[in-house]
Amino acid sequence: MEITRLGVRVFTYTSFIRRGFGHSHPGPPNEARQTLFEIETRGGAKGYAFGVPADLVERTLKPMLIGENALYREKIWQKLSELQRGNGSTLSDAHMALVDVALWDLAGHAVGLPVQKLLGAFRDKIPAYASTMCGDADLKGGLTCPEAYADFAEQCKEEGYTAFKMHPWMPPVPGAPSVDRDIEMCVAVRKRVGDGMHLMLDPYHQYSRQEAKKIGRAIEELGFLWMEEPMREASVSSYTWLCNELDLDICGPETAPGQIWTRAEWVKAGACDILRTGVLDVGGITPMMKTIHLAEAHGMSIELHQNGAATLQALGAMQIPGRFFERGLLHPLIDYTKRTPWLATLEDPMDKDGFVHVPTGPGIGWDIDWDFIAANEVN
Repeated sequence: MEITRLGVRVFTYTSFIRRGFGHSHPGPPNEARQTLFEIETRGGAKGYAFGVPADLVERTLKPMLIGENALYREKIWQKLSELQRGNGSTLSDAHMALVDVALWDLAGHAVGLPVQKLLGAFRDKIPAYASTMCGDADLKGGLTCPEAYADFAEQCKEEGYTAFKMHPWMPPVPGAPSVDRDIEMCVAVRKRVGDGMHLMLDPYHQYSRQEAKKIGRAIEELGFLWMEEPMREASVSSYTWLCNELDLDICGPETAPGQIWTRAEWVKAGACDILRTGVLDVGGITPMMKTIHLAEAHGMSIELHQNGAATLQALGAMQIPGRFFERGLLHPLIDYTKRTPWLATLEDPMDKDGFVHVPTGPGIGWDIDWDFIAANEVN
């Protein structure tokens, strides 16, 4: 399985996400770019991933990967990890992750099995939660007030979701952040959907200890499942303190650097009740499975960050919660089914009961629209 070729195809698509305004918000149609990264072996096996920068392939990945055995994923990941020291600005955790995803995709295609089966399958479907975009300033029909979030939660419940997670208003939205407004939103949503829907909160990530505790106490009374990243994650002691102050489960870390090693320190420090990991957060499927086993060894629940077929493949191989698949980011004015026009079919369709099924195709399971990519390719 000697790697003989690396390639990247750049193509355009129409995005409806407003760029350059903090977190994700709807916006007017605009041209965006995507890349398709390709790995090929001497025997003709191929693997793919979306989002690897073209210059990274030429400058870094070709000299490192050509000639390596594509099945030696651990060896390749360790080499990338060593290279990342001193090169973090050009080789991010997300870039490492995409190389790792492409290698898993290649292995699955080589044997005709989904990655879930290569990892060790446990389940074939996972309940999804609706994960919102952040609140809007004055967008008509958007998430502009607590009642708008309540309306959207009710809509998601009618679509089959059994759980709903809110990202409230964050800078640069005027008036954000606001502890009182965040609490008002949570009250409005709980009142609207009742006790039959699980609720979670991912608030402003730089609140003080006192502000985080105030929000936590409020949503404890509302029966929320968990809260994510209400403070700077660099302060592990603040999260240990918060876990001791609240009965509410705290889920983390999410954006803290340090991959699997940071998560081990959070477990040791008692800084989270639910461990957080994700394909892009820790550098790929290979290290993410290590964090999953870390949580299992400590009897902890774990929740995976972000959507996507690679996340679903890992969730399908998890013996412990991972209770949910994060489906989003969602917004009343965005058609979620059109977010990836380079795929011929949606990678995470949800059934009427609120479950997303693990893709059964080989590798990661993408149904790539090759005609779309060819028609929109940039030389």
